[in-house]
Amino acid sequence: MNRKYWLFIIFFLAGIYACQKEVTDTIPAPFVGFQKPTNFPEPVYHFNTNTVTKDGFELGRKLFYETMLSANNTISCGSCHIQTAAFTHHGHTVSHGIFDRMGTRNSPPIMNLAWNSSFMWDGGIADLDLQAVAPITNHLEMDETMPNVLNKLRSSPQYPALFKKAYGSEDITTTAFLKSLSQFMAMCVSSNSKYDSVMRHQGNATFTADELAGRELVKQKCGNCHQEPLFTDNSFRNNGLAISMVNDEGRYLVTQNSADRYRFKVPSLRNLAYTAPYMHDGRLLTLSAVLDHYTTQVQNTPNLDPLLQQNSTLGIPLTAEEKTRITAFLNTLNDRSFLFDKRLSD
Repeated sequence: MNRKYWLFIIFFLAGIYACQKEVTDTIPAPFVGFQKPTNFPEPVYHFNTNTVTKDGFELGRKLFYETMLSANNTISCGSCHIQTAAFTHHGHTVSHGIFDRMGTRNSPPIMNLAWNSSFMWDGGIADLDLQAVAPITNHLEMDETMPNVLNKLRSSPQYPALFKKAYGSEDITTTAFLKSLSQFMAMCVSSNSKYDSVMRHQGNATFTADELAGRELVKQKCGNCHQEPLFTDNSFRNNGLAISMVNDEGRYLVTQNSADRYRFKVPSLRNLAYTAPYMHDGRLLTLSAVLDHYTTQVQNTPNLDPLLQQNSTLGIPLTAEEKTRITAFLNTLNDRSFLFDKRLSD
């Protein structure tokens, strides 16, 4: 009898603990708006005109995954920017839009955009608040118009209330629509890689010998363009890719300055394990192919970056051992938590 009594007490207390834990687990964590990682510089996005709020961010997230933004209601921003691929279009060299129309450029990651002052491979957008207009109105991507998008949202049973919750009015305006998307995109911060843990002196995080040597090689041979901690200087450069049949002239299409012909925005080196294929048109399928390009395949095309033509030599000399060490370091920039951050999920 005594033994049964104590067994009952144990199971009873275990049941209470389990119920309390279940209740605790269902309580959502308090919303924390945009926070700058301690090892990052100050962002350049104008948060003073668009503070990230819980309701604004959640509305932006819903809009990001909303197929009504496309002409036939099948394509969302999230269709070409998939979270588990660091918000790139996994498996596609170039983006596939409405009616499976193919674009000419690879979908860049939506990552750390609050530190960007220009957007798109050619820098054709100068403000994050205007970024969404380009894919929505592009014939090959979503093929819609802003008036049509806003009218569809106004006619929906849920969006007027969501806009009122975020902005105090059911009036769905272009400004409120774009600012909500900006709030979501600005919150897509990738800053929890091994590299970040080492830089922030978290726990016992340290680089291996190969990773440390690889970091020094990246600083020495790639650091002019891929500057820490964002691993891009956001400049536009011609990195010596052979001119394709599409003859995409890059930033020249925006500026009409001949000096910008075949220059494209320098991408970040973060999350390379998840963002293949590489380059503006996705022509290189592996990281090994990227390193091979810089060592043996740089072409002397118009406006080739001077850094890739030094001492009468094209490209960047790298030994097999140096490539191994560089790859080891680049793998420390992968942030798996970013791929499964529930705050950013559909």
